[in-house]
Amino acid sequence: MKVLHSVHPDDFKTYQTALIRERFLADGIVQADQINCVYTHYDRMIVGGVNPENKTIELENYPNLRAEYFLERREIGIINVGNGAGTVTADGVAYDLNKLDCLYIGKGTKQVTFAAKDAANPPVFFLLSAPAHKTYPTTLMTNEQAVKVNAGDITTANHRTINKYIHLEGIQSCQLVMGLTILHGGSVWNTMPPHVHDRRMEAYFYFDVPQGQRIFHYMGEGTETRHILMDNYDAVVSPPWSIHSGVGTASYSFIWGMAGENLDYTDMDALSIPEIR
Repeated sequence: MKVLHSVHPDDFKTYQTALIRERFLADGIVQADQINCVYTHYDRMIVGGVNPENKTIELENYPNLRAEYFLERREIGIINVGNGAGTVTADGVAYDLNKLDCLYIGKGTKQVTFAAKDAANPPVFFLLSAPAHKTYPTTLMTNEQAVKVNAGDITTANHRTINKYIHLEGIQSCQLVMGLTILHGGSVWNTMPPHVHDRRMEAYFYFDVPQGQRIFHYMGEGTETRHILMDNYDAVVSPPWSIHSGVGTASYSFIWGMAGENLDYTDMDALSIPEIR
């Protein structure tokens, strides 16, 4: 399992393209019939991808965790971003996930597996896992059940719908907050104006990026921004001191997930556009 270590904002100011990608990018995590996870030292968040096609894939244990099984001291959020439906089985109980459905699995679940309903049209599961101190019930939430908030405007190219799954008023968790944002046609900016939240880290996972298109993901302190080019099914981690915003060469969607001091989605420190450098 790849490991991403924490970075100080003063050090980040000196980074060139290759080093930014090495220290923050989680690419290549979606591969056919594989599970690939990345361990980050930002609130011990793990990001991962599972793409079952021809076989059932188990959520394996990793030596990094020093645990008897993956979820011995952890919770996990799973969202299907593939066009095909899939099944996640948690300790013998099967949950079917269509595209954009979310499953939360609580601490103490010993076995988790992933399978496709149709190998010709497989699911793509994105995973976020954080340490947990308490067991909350395993819960499935369809996209239709998610809280939806419309934001932005077509005139500023940021008209989008925010879908909230794991949060204070939704699926209950220890510290994981998770949802996704869908940009409407003609809109390409996300999280602009930007913000930071010193009490939580965040991870973004971009999907439904058309072939040949890219996302310019902006990060860094508001007055010392850098960018990283993102492809479909790429994830990026954002330290608490960093903005996390992006603009695409076409419309797209992305999953966002956080862990840290609290579960308050609105706990953020906003920057105005003129403040950004």
